[in-house]
Amino acid sequence: MNNPFDQISAAFAPEYRVNLSIERLDGSIMLTLSDDSGVVAKRLISQAQRNDPVRLQRVIDSIRLGLAIELGQNPLEVLAALTRPAHGERRFPAAGLAN
Repeated sequence: MNNPFDQISAAFAPEYRVNLSIERLDGSIMLTLSDDSGVVAKRLISQAQRNDPVRLQRVIDSIRLGLAIELGQNPLEVLAALTRPAHGERRFPAAGLAN
């Protein structure tokens, strides 16, 4: 099983300093990303999001998208990169959608 704290750190550590702290008694954690200019993002991650790998990846992707938009990158290009299948992974179109 993947450690969610390692997954979060690995997703952002190359570009940002990652700080994870217990925020609430319900198990929610606060993710704070910072660089040399200061805090660039703060996000509360619920225990349910943290413990579900699919939901956690969606949280990570949404943070990446938000950061990219703030940096002036094209949101459509960022979304395309986030939804591109990983090496060896196949993605199938959603059922019922016209191509």
